[in-house]
Amino acid sequence: MARVLSCIQPTGDVHLGNYLGALRNWVSGQHANDVFHGIVDLHALTITDKPGVLGKNTVELAAMLFAVGLDPEVATVFVQSHVPEHSQLGWIMECTVSFGELSRMTQFKDKSAKREADFVSAGLFTYPALQAADILLYDAAEVPVGDDQRQHIELTRDLAGRFNSRYGQTFQIPEAYILKTAAKINDIQEPTAKMSKSSGAVAGVIEIMDTPEANLKKIKSAVTDAGREVTFDLAQKPGISNLLTIHSALSGRTISDLENEFAGKGYGDFKGAVAEVVVEYLRPIRTQALELLQDEAHLIKVLHDGADKARVVASATLAQTYKNLGLVL
Repeated sequence: MARVLSCIQPTGDVHLGNYLGALRNWVSGQHANDVFHGIVDLHALTITDKPGVLGKNTVELAAMLFAVGLDPEVATVFVQSHVPEHSQLGWIMECTVSFGELSRMTQFKDKSAKREADFVSAGLFTYPALQAADILLYDAAEVPVGDDQRQHIELTRDLAGRFNSRYGQTFQIPEAYILKTAAKINDIQEPTAKMSKSSGAVAGVIEIMDTPEANLKKIKSAVTDAGREVTFDLAQKPGISNLLTIHSALSGRTISDLENEFAGKGYGDFKGAVAEVVVEYLRPIRTQALELLQDEAHLIKVLHDGADKARVVASATLAQTYKNLGLVL
């Protein structure tokens, strides 16, 4: 079985785009591969500076991951800060990457530009070095990512190759697996933009842990397009096309089937149907997550157990790294 690593930041509620773009694939792939899933709370320090927030978000995210179907008996689910090898190898990667390479990372440019009036931490700049450590610690053969993370994986490959060349074979060179999901979900208020927690438009993001009533209201208020035909046309009807994609992804029905069903009907009927599908699909996930959160101590124990499993692999990688560097052991 190939070892696969995927990570997620505990930066707030998980939305429908996260679920359809990544988490559903995590669940379906956990029996086919040796999977490691990290809740990367140290990365979230670049955008979170209030005490207690990260801890709360981490526990809630863990409940969500288990509620959507990740099995901690099958998948290794851990918290990044519970595995100190991440920070230790992260420093070594900082000493392996150049200032120029970090300066060319487009995500740093984009994120720092958005926060130019706010505090921009050095951690945001060196973020890719810690991300490389996250990946290399586990000898991951594959790292499933969205296309916006391709540059980070290429940098990780460069750093692994550079280290191996200098100090001897240490790291496996990971391959990026670019997720090709048919369900590319956009903001329901700005349907030409990706659904994102950082968009600032809460009304356009379908949160998995929102109440059914809240999501029902959001979908019925979703932006639509000129005319009244329910047809898939990204150029002329981005709003309706986005809602068709959501319905299809959750119901399993084809776009053409949905177009036929709603031929001659108005947008109101269609949005009502989309809302029903979304609410009923998410209802059991939310219920399960809330039940898990009733026993926070058990959730934390499961995460510690996952960290123990992760450290078996991570500590061996770090020990080999130190040995090849020639540090005094």
